Amino acid sequence: MELKGRKMVSLNEFTTNEIEEIVDAALEISTDITGYGKLLQGYIMGALFYEASTRTRLSFESAMLRLGGKVVGFADASTSSSKKGESLADTIRVMDDYCDIIVLRHPKEGSAKLAGQFSTVPIINAGDGGHKHPTQTLTDLVTLKKEFARISNLKIALCGDLRFGRTVHSMLETLSRWKGNSFVLISPEKLRIPEWLRSNLEEMDIDFTEITDLETGIERADVLYMTRIQKERFFSEKEYLKLKNAYILDVKRLKNSPSEMIVMHPLPRVNEIDYDVDNDDRSRYFQQAANGVPARMALLALLLGRWRQ
Repeated sequence: MELKGRKMVSLNEFTTNEIEEIVDAALEISTDITGYGKLLQGYIMGALFYEASTRTRLSFESAMLRLGGKVVGFADASTSSSKKGESLADTIRVMDDYCDIIVLRHPKEGSAKLAGQFSTVPIINAGDGGHKHPTQTLTDLVTLKKEFARISNLKIALCGDLRFGRTVHSMLETLSRWKGNSFVLISPEKLRIPEWLRSNLEEMDIDFTEITDLETGIERADVLYMTRIQKERFFSEKEYLKLKNAYILDVKRLKNSPSEMIVMHPLPRVNEIDYDVDNDDRSRYFQQAANGVPARMALLALLLGRWRQ
């Protein structure tokens, strides 16, 4: 399969075989993460982060550097010409000549799709508003395959902000394409999945249940995927304060969940996972964050046509 030159705005644009190719390459890289230091020598990644980020930005930079490439860009849009009024389209046109691949995070939904229309080099969506986050989902898939040796026939409970959570949207859409996966969606009424996503799941005849109780939702789960209530997505401080403590996972709440279940979280956490869970054998969120580097190394190498040359 040829992935060279492709843009990753959404994982919907990739077949399940192509996604598994990226996941398998990431798993291979993770066994010897320092052994690929010449793969992207001479290549430059443009990192355009219009929105705050720790793991996504730094794991992309780490990935490119570990592959022998270099990074240009900005981590704060206020230091770029966007502060002077430059459009995203013009920024992309300029960066197109400065680098070989572009990684974009932007607070507006649809920004990655727009950028892809003006870029001739591969562009990667590193999160666009409350819409999608495909490379976080790749990281999640790498984590699942490491843990279960498969990404099918899993029961996954997703908890927290399912309305605005772009990681949730990408994960649900993507994992729905593998046979046998089912979902328990745990959230307050006001933070249930958006209607467009519910319609997609119903059209695909996906097995999913929407509930409000966390402990009930994880009784038979293989995976608990926690998310934070995202203050930056709310229009009202009052509404955020009402919901911010809706779910707090602690060891007591894990008591009746399967011992082989794993707890994931895209991070950052605020208070939705108690620190005592860190020492529970089921916690995987820091390993999940570490998996972001080989996942993004594999993606960069494949989109630039340097894997298995």
